[in-house]
Amino acid sequence: MDLCRYLTRIGLDHTPPATAQGVAQLQGAHRLAIGFENLDVMLGRRIAIDSGSVFDKLVGRCRGGYCFEHNRLFADVLAVLGVANRPLLARVRLMVPPDVVPPRTHVCLLATIEGEPWLADAGFGGSNLPPLPLADSAEQALPDGSRHRLVHLGPCGSLTGEWRLERCAAACPGLDAPWQAQYTFDLSEVAPDDLEQANHWTSTRAGTRFTSLHVASIPLPDGFASMTDRELTLHRGGTVERRTIEDAADYAATLRRVFRIELSDGDAMRLPLFA
Repeated sequence: MDLCRYLTRIGLDHTPPATAQGVAQLQGAHRLAIGFENLDVMLGRRIAIDSGSVFDKLVGRCRGGYCFEHNRLFADVLAVLGVANRPLLARVRLMVPPDVVPPRTHVCLLATIEGEPWLADAGFGGSNLPPLPLADSAEQALPDGSRHRLVHLGPCGSLTGEWRLERCAAACPGLDAPWQAQYTFDLSEVAPDDLEQANHWTSTRAGTRFTSLHVASIPLPDGFASMTDRELTLHRGGTVERRTIEDAADYAATLRRVFRIELSDGDAMRLPLFA
């Protein structure tokens, strides 16, 4: 782990302390600098989640990745800073009907910060998530007005999960926005092969979001950007801007400019969108 190169990649000129504030600064900078994407899946490439491969891709080659890549990198960085952590597997609930039990295809981190357990997650593509203390109703707000909280559901081992992460989008003055489930998880130990299996399923299972759609997203200082296939959507300051990507060159340029992802023009042309 080359900490200096990582800090340069995320735009920090100093090493944050191993405190709640320091980890929040680190995770926030990571999210703003390294985009979320599944483009190697769409190019038919194997997604490697060992430390060396992830560092080379996300830092060395200025690519993005999905949760198994982002949180492998973030776990390694936290360890270098002296923050003990271990992976947890979660069921993504975003846009999933309540009566459906989705598979455990998201990895997040249980970190011990200043002696207390926290949820850390640098790889959730659905929203800009800050670290949260592992406590019922623990809540954190972001500059865009959105809030995240943890809800304790019950004992470990149930299909509903032990904990649920929820998000409340910024609401208009005088209106209450609903809390929306993001994912559920418990504190069960996760083995390396559990991660390999979940990563393999996520990157190869036919008909899922990550094997059928070209996905990119990144939080912005004043909002959020996402691109699904050719459709770019920018949420900024309460406004929404949409446009359709014209061709492979436009796609690669948009990845670079908006999502801070370096994809070669050749790889862009080889994507199923343009092949």
